[in-house]
Order: sequence, then structure tokens, then C-alpha cells
Amino acid sequence: MKKKKIWSVVALLLVCCQLMSGCGREQEIAITKNPISYAYEQELNVIDDNYRNYYEVFVRSFYDSDGDGIGDLAGLTEKLDYIEDMGFNGIWLMPIMKSTTYHKYDVVDYYEIDPEYGTMEDFEKLVKECHKRDIHLIIDFVMNHSSSQNQWFLDACSYLEGLKEGENPDESVCPEVGYYHFDTEQVNSTYYKAGNSDFYYEGSFWSEMPDLNFSSDKLRAEFEQIADFWVDKGVDGFRMDAALHFEEYEPEFNKEVLNWMFNHCREKNPEFYMVSEVWAGQDTIADYYGSGTPSMFNFTCSQAEGILMKAGRSNARASKLVDTMLSCQESFLEQNPDYIDAPFLTNHDNIRVSNGCMEDGDVKMCAGVLLMMNGSPFVYYGEEIGMRSTGQKDEDKRLPMDWYGDDTTDKEGMTTAPKGATKGDSNNYPSVEEQLTDGYSILNYYKRGLRLRNENPEIARGTIAVVEALKGDNVAAITKTYEDSTIGIVYNLSREEQKVTITDSELAQMGIRGYLTLKGEEITLTDGELTMPAQSICILK
Repeated sequence: MKKKKIWSVVALLLVCCQLMSGCGREQEIAITKNPISYAYEQELNVIDDNYRNYYEVFVRSFYDSDGDGIGDLAGLTEKLDYIEDMGFNGIWLMPIMKSTTYHKYDVVDYYEIDPEYGTMEDFEKLVKECHKRDIHLIIDFVMNHSSSQNQWFLDACSYLEGLKEGENPDESVCPEVGYYHFDTEQVNSTYYKAGNSDFYYEGSFWSEMPDLNFSSDKLRAEFEQIADFWVDKGVDGFRMDAALHFEEYEPEFNKEVLNWMFNHCREKNPEFYMVSEVWAGQDTIADYYGSGTPSMFNFTCSQAEGILMKAGRSNARASKLVDTMLSCQESFLEQNPDYIDAPFLTNHDNIRVSNGCMEDGDVKMCAGVLLMMNGSPFVYYGEEIGMRSTGQKDEDKRLPMDWYGDDTTDKEGMTTAPKGATKGDSNNYPSVEEQLTDGYSILNYYKRGLRLRNENPEIARGTIAVVEALKGDNVAAITKTYEDSTIGIVYNLSREEQKVTITDSELAQMGIRGYLTLKGEEITLTDGELTMPAQSICILK
């Protein structure tokens, strides 16, 4: 339903009645406020830089504007008020370029929007509406491979098929033959026959996604033009897909590719942002910060067995949590003094958070730990309502956003599941519609955590120091210093109330600035002693 410019009194009363009955709609739902008021709410202090709260969106499963069951860019534009109201000021779009698949990581044309998602005009409107709300928009930039239906690849294969026996390819005749990794032998199992020619091509992820070759200067020139096109369209940054694999086992080459693309984009937009997928351990991620690019996804801390989710499930010592934060800071900072960490819990390749949590409170606590991290946290759509994966396949991790309650008959905008997804309930928790009006919902916990980030710039930007006097199994604390301001963050990871004496620590002169608790329980500070409910986080200043 489109947001109308003029509301009659009758219409407004009807909307209010709908909200009270749990049947509110679209934009009216999106701007519903948290019905619980918190003590210690501060003025917002949002700095306009590349530290952002990002929301990852799989467009196909988010919101459908035209009734075909497939989410689209126009639908996402309709939901920007919801995203903004949550406290996000950045959006990462999974691939939107023309493709043959539902996931769209096989790009057929780098200059076109996939027709399932709409038109270039729809994208331009999305960018405009994001920027009206001070939301940065970054897009998935797939450079490791193209589609086998990309014209570059078709031209290269056609040329190779026309070669005479024993004749070598000539890039001056067909430049595209240098855009890919072709060989006269099947080097390994990731090489596939190139049409009816005598050549094979590399496709590390899938036979229909041939790997690109960035040793080709002509290919680089092509991608400079592609990057220019999207920067001119107004995108604020790129998420670099599969950066670990531009050349297998050649990190120096891969880092140079990242540096080249980043610097090229910075020439057009000095504030351009880049975050790269380097799915590896801490040492490798730190090494890739040597590329001089700003952000790497923090796979060290993510996923079901990462420290963030372990801490949220009370399966990790509090001391381990803060030591890991400090270790990441030290190793990343050594390689790039201007790095911006990119922590996350899960993404489109991972089983969702609620699949790995046995207790309802654990889902919230995982969010709390994430939202107190340095850098720019990335939240996968649906995490804020506890959505689940229904199986192990990728399609099972990319299911429709659950907007409406079971009693809502008109579920306008709901998408259908990707073909091949395992059937099952994708949400053990209520819908967006229902959670918005429940002050103690997972959604409103996220909203509170994002508010704390937007009140306290030290959370994202501060230099971490561990408070050694308070480091233990259940409780630990850190300070974060940004410019001339220092805050403290105290974590109670246990499932029981904890008394924390801060009088003999760096936090002694601080007072409560804000907190996160599971059901709105109060954190108190009396005579230097914090009383912290189970699984709670307190900010001091």
C-alpha cells in the first residue's frame, strides 16, 4: 500500500485501530514507535562518516511491490522508513545486476538491473530516497567471476571454437579471451570444457560462473568503466565478493586488486567505502587490511561458533570476549591505521542466529554483543525478528521477510520462497507487525541497541582497552576512547544476576549512560556497585 500524502481524520483513526488490533499496514507499521520508554535515553549523536549501522538485504525475499511474489527495488524503497526507524543508516544490497539465477552472483550484464528486481529508474529512485534519509547504499560488486552467459565469455568461447588445431589465442584479435583463465588442459576439477573448443576454463565456484583474470589490463579497464557507472549512479560503496579468490593462494595479487579498485573509486568519490569478503581466520583478515582498503568482514567473530554468538549463548567466558576484541583491534590496526571493522553474526551464506540459540534471551544477547562492537555492524534482514533457516541449502537461508501476523489476511508485499527452499516455519517468533508493538520483542531490543550506537559514537570509533580488574568468566568490561571522550561497557554474559564493584577500576567515576536487558529490567549503580540482570550490557560514562 502506498503512503498517501493526505490523510483524512477517518483514515487516521482506522489506522490507529488497526495498529491496536495487531493488523497495522506498511508505512503505518514502519513508523510505529517502541511502546516502552527507557531510562537514560540520550540525544542522538550520529556522525556523517563511513562508520555505519548496515542492514543486509536480499532484494528477492524482502518486499514485493507488484504482486509477482518476487521482492524488488521499488518494494525496498517502500520499506526505507522501517529501516531508518530501526536505526540503520546503511544498506548492503546483495547482487542486483542482470543474472540467470535467483541469487544473481552470476552477472550477465554489469550495466543492467535484473528485470526481476525492476528498472534502472527504480534503482535511481532507491538511491535518491536513501540519501534523503542519510542512508548510505552499497552494492555487491562481483568481480571474481561472471556468468557463462556474459557476452565477454560467449565471445571468448566463440573465438576459441574458431581456432585451427594448434593455433594459439591472440588477445589483439579477441581481447575477451584474456578476460578468463583458459588452458589447453583440464588443470583440475574446477576447469570445464569451453564450448566445442580444445580449451578449458576455470570456474572455482560453479561451471556457470567462469573466473575472471585480473592480470588482463583490458579487463581492468572494463571494470573501471563499470565502477564509474555505478558510482555515477550514486552508490556509496561496494561489497567485494570473494576477494580471497581473485587468484587462488595469491594474497599479494588479491590485495593489489582491492587497492586498485578502491583507489580508482576514491578518485570519483573521496568518501567511497569498500568492505571485502575474506572468509578466513584473523591472521589472514589482518593481512588483507594491508591492501589499504577500509573494511574486511570479521569472520573471526562471526557464525555459530564465533565469539559473538558463543558469548550471546553464555557459552564463552566474558574474558575471552573482550580479549578477542582487543586482539582484533591490535592485529587489524597494525596493517591499516584507518581500518573500520565489519562485524556480523550471520549473513546469506550462514545458518541464521536463532537456529543456534536454545533460549529466547540468547537471540537478544547475541544482538547486544554485536551492536556494542567497534566499526560498522552488519545485520542480515530478518535477524531483528529472529527469523530461522529451514535447512542447510543457501535457499533455506534466504527466505521471505516475515512482515505480518498470522491473523492478517491481506499480506501485501510478501514474497515467495526461492525455488528449492526446504519447506518449514522460518520464524519461531512473531512477525514485524507484531513485534513492533511489543516493547520487549527481539525487534525492539535491536532498535534499542542501534539507538545506543547512534547516541554514543565511541561505541563504533573508540580505541578499546580491557578493564583488567573486572575481567572474569561471567563479567568483563572494556573502555572505548574516541577523541576526548571515554565510555565503559560492562558485560554480564551469565544467566544470573551479577553484582559488579567498579570502585577500584577505570570506571569508578562513571555513571550509567544506557543499557540493554532482556525484558527491560533495570541496571542500577549504588555506592560503586552495579547490579546487572542476567545477560545484560551496561554503558557507563
